[in-house]
Amino acid sequence: MAGLDKITNQIMEEANNSAKMKLEAAETNAAAILEKAKEEAAKAAAEAAQKSETDVKNYEERVKSSLDLKRRTALLQTKQEIISAVIEKAYQAFCGKEEAEYFDTIKKMIGTYALPQDGEIYFSEKDLKRLPSGFAEAVAEIASEKGGSLRISSETKQMEGGFVIAYGGIEENCSFRALFDSKRDELQDQVQKVLFS
Repeated sequence: MAGLDKITNQIMEEANNSAKMKLEAAETNAAAILEKAKEEAAKAAAEAAQKSETDVKNYEERVKSSLDLKRRTALLQTKQEIISAVIEKAYQAFCGKEEAEYFDTIKKMIGTYALPQDGEIYFSEKDLKRLPSGFAEAVAEIASEKGGSLRISSETKQMEGGFVIAYGGIEENCSFRALFDSKRDELQDQVQKVLFS
């Protein structure tokens, strides 16, 4: 039986050696896997930190850009309000001219808009009541110089200042408001140059 014990011991020894080698190989393999996992985790953490930093920078840039856009929009709106207020004050000053200067301006405008035709000119109720003496004759003379005729209508038109001139049923609105509105873009450009250049 001594031979059997010897064979059994030899098998056991070989099994232990084999198990020990497999255990050492498994531990080495586990250590390598763990080291690789640590490297990948560190790399993933670095990438996440970089992405987070990039995201924060992008967000800061978007916030800054948004604030800049809001600032520029508010500035533009304020400029537009100032320009509109200046134009409105100019309009009110134009309508509020002294009577002699006011009607001299009206005569010059009639000279610009009169056509070589027979027509009628309409004023606001306020202006019709305060027409200076000799004004109808002055209007007729201006129209005659243009090769036409104009008579002042007893009807009135709703407007603050200026006039409406009509030839053959076709009316030309020469009220101060209509003239200011038609030149609004040009006036805005001029006011902007004066105020903000």
